[in-house]
Amino acid sequence: MILEVERLAIDYATRAGRVRAVDGASFVVPEGRIVGLVGESGCGKTTAVRAIMGVLAENGRRAGGRVSFKGQPIDEATTRRHLWRDIAYVPQSAMSSLDPVYTVGSQLVEVMTRRGGYARAAARARSAELFELVGLSESRLADYPHQFSGGMRQRAAIAMALALAPSLVLADEPVTALDVIVQRQILDMLRGLQRRLSLSVVLVTHDISVVAYLCDEVVVMYAGQVIESGPVREVLARPRHPYTMGLRNAFPDLLSDALELVPIEGSPPDLADPPPGCRFAPRCPFAMAACSATPALIADSRAPGHVSACLRDGEVEQLRPLALDPVTWQRSSSYATS
Repeated sequence: MILEVERLAIDYATRAGRVRAVDGASFVVPEGRIVGLVGESGCGKTTAVRAIMGVLAENGRRAGGRVSFKGQPIDEATTRRHLWRDIAYVPQSAMSSLDPVYTVGSQLVEVMTRRGGYARAAARARSAELFELVGLSESRLADYPHQFSGGMRQRAAIAMALALAPSLVLADEPVTALDVIVQRQILDMLRGLQRRLSLSVVLVTHDISVVAYLCDEVVVMYAGQVIESGPVREVLARPRHPYTMGLRNAFPDLLSDALELVPIEGSPPDLADPPPGCRFAPRCPFAMAACSATPALIADSRAPGHVSACLRDGEVEQLRPLALDPVTWQRSSSYATS
């Protein structure tokens, strides 16, 4: 494993008190694989990635857990020497990460000379190689960020992330702000680069269809916790947690005759005062009184690597067909008893 996250806990100090944005999250990133970190906004995906990079906001701190990169524990202090060289970051909005008063080429050169020890001539040559790698013309190195389209800026941000040949790339919703055609182009490019350069990638997204299209593994987060993870094909074909079943219902399936998308009613809990036990229980149509106890992650003996945290895991074969029925999700969310 290139990256191992064990029981990571991240706190934010707010005016309302301490908020645990990530609470005991554990997942791994196999070498040379793309792992999708998926869940609703505010579930802790970006916070987890920023904690791995050691760049939390000033009011954030790691309250527990362990992060290991290539078998070696890393923390906020030790991570910094790995940034750009071993661990790189692709932001959601490339426009906000590129300096508007410098050409894109000069920013690439600066990364390589300051962080990688390149001579300026070698850095300029490497910049041209990187632009070719991501499908941009070398002539565009002399342009400013505002002269690029959204898709081109995202390609430039990916080129910058790859400047010092990292082995792990953390991509935080890199296609969210793009139209669907450009999204497809960027995702295809990411997959091509991952294979060509043997990269390991963590892709943060709220769009489960992006995970289905691009990723090898998926980690599903809800209210700061990992509630299911495993190989993408296995998790999406045979989800074991009701939240994952609900996410699957909420995006269109072109092979299905169903015309109706089924939303998950309600909202995630306030992490300043989360409910006891299973945090999804107030929105879960299969919740019962026992769900006030905290479920542990349970491994599926028939599918290596597939784990989920649900007290009704033993009934999943009966629950899964019910989850496909829109009527199921219209039930009261107050700890149903069936």
